[in-house]
Amino acid sequence: MKTVFSSLQWLFFILAQAIITPIAIGHSFHMSPQEIAELLQRTFLVIGVSGLLQTLFGHRLPISEGPAGLWWGVFIIYAGLVASGSLSTARGLQELEMGMLICGALFILLGLLKWMEPVKKLFTPLVTGTYLLLLVSQLSGSFVKGIAGIGYSSGHFNGKVAACACIVVIISIFFSKSNVKFLNSYSLLLSLLIGWALFGLLGLTKHDSYSGQWISVPKWFAWGLPQFSSGILVTSIFIGLLLLANMVATINVVEKTYKNAKVSTTPIPFNRVTVMMGINTWIAGLFSAVACVPISATAGFILTTKIYQRLPFLIGSMIMLVVSFFPALTHFFANLPAPVGYATMFLPFSSLIAIAFNEYRLLNFTENTSLIISISLMIGIGSLFIPASALTGLPSLLTTILNNGLVLGMIVCMILERVLKNKEAAPLRRDH
Repeated sequence: MKTVFSSLQWLFFILAQAIITPIAIGHSFHMSPQEIAELLQRTFLVIGVSGLLQTLFGHRLPISEGPAGLWWGVFIIYAGLVASGSLSTARGLQELEMGMLICGALFILLGLLKWMEPVKKLFTPLVTGTYLLLLVSQLSGSFVKGIAGIGYSSGHFNGKVAACACIVVIISIFFSKSNVKFLNSYSLLLSLLIGWALFGLLGLTKHDSYSGQWISVPKWFAWGLPQFSSGILVTSIFIGLLLLANMVATINVVEKTYKNAKVSTTPIPFNRVTVMMGINTWIAGLFSAVACVPISATAGFILTTKIYQRLPFLIGSMIMLVVSFFPALTHFFANLPAPVGYATMFLPFSSLIAIAFNEYRLLNFTENTSLIISISLMIGIGSLFIPASALTGLPSLLTTILNNGLVLGMIVCMILERVLKNKEAAPLRRDH
């Protein structure tokens, strides 16, 4: 019974990561409800397969896979190009398919050539801690807006939705700190179910009837055959390198969560993980979905639920894979109220701040250390407030960087650490 409840908890955590991105991308490309439902179905397939492959053959840790935020940003940029008339919708989506195939090939090549060790060395406690703070800063606005009901039924604050969502947040915190083992262990699952039921009782859920097929196989190249362009080639290579950075940072954070809990893990074969990530990215390209990456919030989820075993995660991922062949079930899970998802995930995401502080505690704080953190956070968080319209006309690659505070802040942190730390070490080397 414990495994059943733990698996369900993993399932809903994975679902919460899976639903938002494909729906948002579907709306940005003005897809029909049927096309969005099919995109969601293919996304479930990719997430299920990605989680299983990485946990069985890659890093071997229970780390949730979800649509990559960086790819989401590229999709939004292409939606803007389509809206401006620079590309047709079909051509834009077909180039994005090609982009994921190129990116997957890059990952496989780097993994087979065993070039991941130099990349891994870039992720010091300073970079990892800064990455986590930037990640929470970037997502906190969406969480607060989601809990407030902004964008759920309208673009305005919804007091009724906000009150219910806040109750779910309070329940999740109370359960996670409860001395009752059952409530503590399954706090997220119970909070989500209570929140969903509460929204249903108050008439706050959206009831969209389903009239399609009960069983169907997700389509290959649903947007048509991939199309090559020089722009998508350059963008995919750069996005791929940034996604590798995200992957290494996430695995490091989850691995340290296990070590802090004194739970043993096997050494991480990063080259093999990279190959698996390449295969998963290829699958996303083949099935016209958004490529997945390991989700950093998994560390917060594990910290909150204390579920360290792999089996519940594998079962949750398998259920995601099976659900992708049943469109009616995909449609049912897609009706999970977004504010409930945000409220349930609020605690695991906020826990990432504590993990960031733990990373910083490993540092020998000097004036340069403080300077690096300050500048990286200032630039990374500050870039979040640049309106997307202000970047119109810039090359898509530059737009992707400037429009993503997480990426920009992390790049600045890595560069400053190399420059300033080398300056600190130089006098020591001369004295020696």
